Amino acid sequence: MTSVSEALSGKGAGDENFPVASWLLSEERRGPILAFYRFVRAADDVADHPSLSPETKLKLLDDLDDALTGRGAPDPHAEPLRLALAETGLSPKHALDLLKAFRLDGRKNRYADWSELMDYCALSAAPVGRFVLDVHGEDPSMWPASDALCSALQIINHLQDCAEDYRRLNRVYLPLDTLAAHGASVETLDARKAPPALRDALAELAHRTSELVGRGGALIPQIRDLRLGAEIAAIHALARRLARDLESRDPLSERVHLGKAGFAWVGGLGAARFLGSAVIRLGRGRAKAIV
Repeated sequence: MTSVSEALSGKGAGDENFPVASWLLSEERRGPILAFYRFVRAADDVADHPSLSPETKLKLLDDLDDALTGRGAPDPHAEPLRLALAETGLSPKHALDLLKAFRLDGRKNRYADWSELMDYCALSAAPVGRFVLDVHGEDPSMWPASDALCSALQIINHLQDCAEDYRRLNRVYLPLDTLAAHGASVETLDARKAPPALRDALAELAHRTSELVGRGGALIPQIRDLRLGAEIAAIHALARRLARDLESRDPLSERVHLGKAGFAWVGGLGAARFLGSAVIRLGRGRAKAIV
């Protein structure tokens, strides 16, 4: 396999656990975000390909890096984002940080503790939220809250897919010290049903993830763009629900995801609450102006 195209999984924005540039956003903003997503999706597929060698993965990721920054030949998976960045004047930094995370995935398959996992999320998750905020011209002071929410989304995905990641890629994002503290081992991820020790470890990690979601909630009232605020509120509501579900359910023996109806209901309710609060704030602002 010598090209990124050959490594693609076929997964698209509609297959993700959380909304990606949904119809809530304006068409003007959706274009750069979708170009960013497709670039990241291609790089992620390379890093997660089960039969590619680490050397091949790193080579293909370097090719994407070179294509995005103009140092190498154009690549169909990088060119739309390169053009979008040029048109908007945005930096490629966030995309390049994500490539650093995917390079880690190509050569690293265990994480010692929560701190090490959070360092990974700083590259694999935080840049996504930062890019979306940059596209909307939001203030970088919002990054810490955004980082917390995006890290939570990443860890929710790790918990949902912990067994598949182990069986398919021999990759374990669950901190080894947390597993050990509960008397669980990496090998228990191969069980059809999580034994009590693993369930306890997963519940602790899900609880810590819920705390991240809580910290991420501080982002929502700071958003100036109403459409972006509605989307982030929907994502936050979905994250809160899934993290809570993972505290009590077993991702080895059941699919801890929301169906289409649940996804629409939970996310839609979160967006509606944000918009309702925004209308109230707007009304109060107008009333003060009149007085």
